[in-house]
Amino acid sequence: MQRKEKNSKNINHAPVIREAVFRFYEELNEHLPKTIRRKEFIHEFKGNPSVKNVIESIGVPHSEIDLILVDGNSVDFTYQMRGGEHVSVYPVFESLDISSVNRLRAQPLRVIKFIVDVNLGKLANKLRLLGFDTLFRNDFEDAEIIEIAANEKRIILTRDRALLTSKLVTHAYWIRNHDPKKQLSEVVQRLQLTSHFRPFSRCSVCNSLLRQAEFDEIKDKLPQDTLQYYDVFWECDGCEKLYWKGSHYKHIENLIEELRKK
Repeated sequence: MQRKEKNSKNINHAPVIREAVFRFYEELNEHLPKTIRRKEFIHEFKGNPSVKNVIESIGVPHSEIDLILVDGNSVDFTYQMRGGEHVSVYPVFESLDISSVNRLRAQPLRVIKFIVDVNLGKLANKLRLLGFDTLFRNDFEDAEIIEIAANEKRIILTRDRALLTSKLVTHAYWIRNHDPKKQLSEVVQRLQLTSHFRPFSRCSVCNSLLRQAEFDEIKDKLPQDTLQYYDVFWECDGCEKLYWKGSHYKHIENLIEELRKK
């Protein structure tokens, strides 16, 4: 493709308008208008912006990108566009070995700690049931989420695309589904989490770790009918909530089996 430049004769020397060919892969297309999904398209830009800025102006958050190829060569977010390039943009890779190319994050996405936004409280609860360290508060501000994620190396889960555009965000995933059960399945499949399940290891209410409780210490906190059928209990180190292998436990087992089948 020939490089195209539209020189302005304006005495104010307006920035040169250039264009490049872009192609986005897999779920990155969900951020794009239907007319340009899963195919090459021409995009115009002014001057020599970074490839990161151009990609985000198209609508794709940088935090979901793990590889950018410009004319077949891997580049980082700082690459300055000149016009005339062919740009291929790929999402985070989980099963494909791309160790020989220029990945765009210093740490792997495999650090399994989450922080979720205010719209995903039920998802947070389900992730905790599976044993994942998941922070949630219904009054989190976006800036607070970003700061905590950066300081504690947590993956941000959000329904808010705008949150993902911050340059401070490095590990994040935009949740596509609205239903909490489907959201959990989406996260587990996308991040390949099935080998990391640790049920009954974390409190679903406050996210603290559980420990096996001494029977004599907790027997006065439970109704007699529960004590009659169960003799193994766990207690939350944070809120002191008690857990045992009742119907709730069977629900978790069924949930795990269903997720693994998918």
